[in-house]
Amino acid sequence: MEKPKNFFSGNLKFLRERRSQTQQGLAEALGLTRSKVNALESGQTKAPSPEDFLGISGYFGISIDSLIRVDLSKLGELKLRELEAGNDVYIRGGNLRVLAISVDKGNNEHVEYVPIKAKAGYMAGYNDPEFIASLPKFSLPNLPKQGTYRIFPIVGDSMLPIPGGSDVVTQYVEDWSGLKADTPCIVILSGQQDFVFKLVTVDPDGMVRLKSLNPLFEPYAVAAGEVLEIWKFHAYTSRQLPEPETDLQQLVRAVRDMQQVVSGWKEG
Repeated sequence: MEKPKNFFSGNLKFLRERRSQTQQGLAEALGLTRSKVNALESGQTKAPSPEDFLGISGYFGISIDSLIRVDLSKLGELKLRELEAGNDVYIRGGNLRVLAISVDKGNNEHVEYVPIKAKAGYMAGYNDPEFIASLPKFSLPNLPKQGTYRIFPIVGDSMLPIPGGSDVVTQYVEDWSGLKADTPCIVILSGQQDFVFKLVTVDPDGMVRLKSLNPLFEPYAVAAGEVLEIWKFHAYTSRQLPEPETDLQQLVRAVRDMQQVVSGWKEG
């Protein structure tokens, strides 16, 4: 799998030049030698110390995560000022991510399908136009004209009653901060992690909370920096017929319906 890019060296030089500083001036401000700053900027120091990261992060007002993971030179001045104000760009998702798509001869976007065997490749090549173009493509009826759609298969039973083996049609989420709490989504995770189908809540503190429909599975959270993409649920297809409701499920549904009616009376 392709290793995630580390933008630290280039970011340090970019931030220094943005302030019109020399290497000597930055070194004096950070309590380092000029040769140390030069080594950090040129990538000669492969493993900067925690103290180096903390000092540079504090001096420029940019989180360590963003110093390493985000190519700051590609951001506009407004975005940089948001970072310096402590607004983590990761929770805004697509504002930093380039979505690779494929189109037909009429310049209409395809709906790509990511088969199980392509999952690992997708996490490495999600922003590679050539990889996306190699995926199977479909044209689905009745999709809204606005938005980008993609199909992902799901496995396991964490989202029952939606059965494992179903194909989930999803819409790309550009700004994660606009997601309502517990929105069903496919979440593409980085590193050795998988992509998962969960109820998603994006917290202002930069954590993405993931919950299953199946109560047997415990909810958990990941840092927003570990999330590559979020795709909001639109529909699903399955080759399995739904199981008939048990007596207990019917009773639970009846109680919930009564609770909603009582709640409506109270609000009225």
